[in-house]
Amino acid sequence: MDRIFEGLKVIELASVLAGPAVGMFFAELGAEVTKIENPQTGGDVTRGWRLPGEDLQRPYSAYYSAVNWGKDAVELDLSDGTAREQLYSLVKEADVIIANYRPGSAEKLGVDYASLKAINPKIIYANLTAFGANSKRPAFDIVLQAETGFLYMTGEKGRAPVRMPVALIDILAAHQLKEAILIALLKRERTGAGDFVTTSLYESAIASLANQATNWLMEGYIPQRLGTQHPNIAPYGDIFQGSDGKTVVLAIGTEGQFQRLCDWLGCSEWYAMEEYATNAARVKNRVELCGLLEQKLNKYPATQLVAELTAVAVPVAMIRNMKEVFEVPAAQAMVIDQQEQDGSISKRVKTVAFSIKTDTES
Repeated sequence: MDRIFEGLKVIELASVLAGPAVGMFFAELGAEVTKIENPQTGGDVTRGWRLPGEDLQRPYSAYYSAVNWGKDAVELDLSDGTAREQLYSLVKEADVIIANYRPGSAEKLGVDYASLKAINPKIIYANLTAFGANSKRPAFDIVLQAETGFLYMTGEKGRAPVRMPVALIDILAAHQLKEAILIALLKRERTGAGDFVTTSLYESAIASLANQATNWLMEGYIPQRLGTQHPNIAPYGDIFQGSDGKTVVLAIGTEGQFQRLCDWLGCSEWYAMEEYATNAARVKNRVELCGLLEQKLNKYPATQLVAELTAVAVPVAMIRNMKEVFEVPAAQAMVIDQQEQDGSISKRVKTVAFSIKTDTES
């Protein structure tokens, strides 16, 4: 499965995060991905998105590295006719184009679907926009977080909204575009014809609102900022500090889990009390319940809480920083590196987090 797309040729006319994440997905699975970057603008803008103290001599940033593994980066100024002809020669042999131009820009450069389909009728052109094909409104992830309700919901009660620390709308849009490309590839296997597939950051974000959307659509409830807490479940997302100063989060989603938590704490009488006997009651009386839990849980080191509650099938987790995340072997196994042209080694995590085994594999 590792090289399932070997022989597939992908041209990436995309920058920043969402489009390049799609390109890296195919590269990880064996496709030949050619990333076109404009030398007149310094290439993909994220090459310059550096942390304070990052090596300025290195021709790429850590951010750029996140979604640009396994690609052949080629500098072409597509406003130049000769460079455009070079691209066209690549298109003749390509299977997939990934693009994220503002509406109208691809047509001006001669790299829109109609132009490239005339060169290769079997091409699958995957197009990504911010707000749809008819909107020229520019946007980065936080703009979409704001427009689609995520920013309003994220943060603590009574405080200002908080941006999700990963550009999650870009990641969600990348998944939507991958799915569209895979369907188009399947369709091409059946019909021999190429296709134009498209999604927007906006639609991808709206499609991901899930239960928060239905809380409004069905109950007229506007989701509020609750920090890590859940509007429908308690104690879920509630944070407690252990005696060692480390913090844990509970995620109690069933009555059985709550009963096992109470039993472990030696407080079996809690789940017989009217205030805490059901999830609905616990949501209503969350503050009082969390006060009781805090008195009990802060007597134990966080490491003991995680180990022993996990052993009795109570969902709980240590709140880890990034260093601690990658001390776990399962996270380490997700890291891939690459030697760059300047000899440096870049690192990032895989975008492919699934595996497929045939009947002959064990």
